[in-house]
This record gives sequence, structure tokens and C-alpha cells, in this order.
Amino acid sequence: MSPASAADGLLDGSRDGLLQGKVVLVNGGSQGVGAAVARAAVREGAEVAVTGRRAEPGEALVAELTAAGGKALFVRADLADAEQAKTSVAEVVHAYGRIDCLVNSAGLTSRGTLLDTTPELFDAHIAINLRAPFFAMQAAVADMVARKAPGTIVNIITSSAHGGQPFLAPYVAAKAGLMGLTRNAAHAHRWDRIRINGLNIGWTATEGEDATQRAFHGAGDNWQDQAAARLPMRRLGRPDEIADFVVLLLSDRSGVVTGSVIDWDQNVLGGLD
Repeated sequence: MSPASAADGLLDGSRDGLLQGKVVLVNGGSQGVGAAVARAAVREGAEVAVTGRRAEPGEALVAELTAAGGKALFVRADLADAEQAKTSVAEVVHAYGRIDCLVNSAGLTSRGTLLDTTPELFDAHIAINLRAPFFAMQAAVADMVARKAPGTIVNIITSSAHGGQPFLAPYVAAKAGLMGLTRNAAHAHRWDRIRINGLNIGWTATEGEDATQRAFHGAGDNWQDQAAARLPMRRLGRPDEIADFVVLLLSDRSGVVTGSVIDWDQNVLGGLD
């Protein structure tokens, strides 16, 4: 879908104003799940900022959101650098005056097993999948606490954080850390009225997943059809579905829920055939 056609339909759906007047930062928001969250947040009344390493997709998304009548900002940042992760929050606070909601959706999924993962690959996973969310949360929570204002954070994790495949060793290590961090931070800041939750998403049809399947698994053009045939619901998850769930968790509609890491998947943890 082109930016123009996406923009045409962006605000056409039913809206409840779940994030009306909120300032939302989506880290890793220029494509995939992050971009879907940005679209859903604008649809629900939020002012949105998205980060990404590459300017072209980030600026294209902002243009799409703006054309649809939303207010959006692109912040170019390499989240592997902890300082840039913190600065991304500072730029949003400077532009909008505050930050109400943070979504950490950036992720690195390059493959490695216990036996072939190099220290460099391991460090890369820790940098994107764990350290970046840590320091983005640090900066966002600091702004919320300084203003004595409530806020919400959602971390996009993975169902593989429970164990995962052998070829995901460094990814699992980092994302399992993020799962623990989500609960720790939620506990630490519950009295500040800052709610922090996570989603362990399953196999999802994104641009990044397509690139990963082709680069590491030799997948062809029909890989999604082949994958779907092996799944209970006969399809992969969709970013827009995840985005709707994220918006719910960011909004007051999710009540007092905090410290929850929800398995958003079609396979049931612990279930055996």
C-alpha cells in the first residue's frame, strides 16, 4: 500500500479517542509493528513521534500520518547507542512538552546459536533488544516522575522469550531480559502511577520478518503461505492487530493493569499434543 492510499484510509475507521491528547513515542516505529502502532495511535487521537535509523521510511510514515490529519514527528536515532535512545525521548519532550506513552518496538532478529554466536552478535542483540528499551524507559519515566504525571509503557517482546528455537540464542537472551525488566520497572514505578506492560508476540507478517526469512532461511515468495499452513489459525499475526492491542494497553481503558507480559500468540505455552 502506498503512503497516499494508506493515509486515505487511516482515519476512516471507528475511533474511540482512546489516546486523545496523549503524546506517544514509538521507538523502532518506521516500519512493521511500530509503524502500525503509530497509525493506530494517531487514529485514536494521539500526537506521535517515531524513531528509526533510516530517514526515508521514517519521514514517509510521518508524511502519511500528517496527510491523514494527525500530528507526527520523526526522530532519527540509532537505538543501539544508549545515548541516542535517551536523546530520542528528550527530543520528543522538547517538541511536545512531555511524553505520556512509550512503545519499545525496535528489534534485532539476526540468527545465532549457543555454539556459533560471536561476542559481537551477542552485544548487538543486547544493545537493541534490551539496553535501548532500558534507557528509553529511564528517560521517559524520569519525565513522568518529574511532572508527577501518570504514564504508560508497552514493550514489544516475543513468545520466544520463553525459550525459542536454537538459532535464536542471543535474541532469546536479550528478550528474556526485557521480559524481566518490564516486570521490575512496573513494580518499581507503580506508586508513580506509571503502568508498564509487555507483549510476547508470535510469528508476525512484517517487512523485517520477510527480510529475515529470505536472508537466513532461503525463503521464497510463498514463504508466508507455507508458514501459515503449519499454524493453528492458518495465518501469521498482523501488525495492525498487535497495534490495536498496544493502544488498549497504553490507554486508560486497560485500567490498573501493570507488570503484565501477555502472550499474544496462537500457540499455547505449556500445551502438549
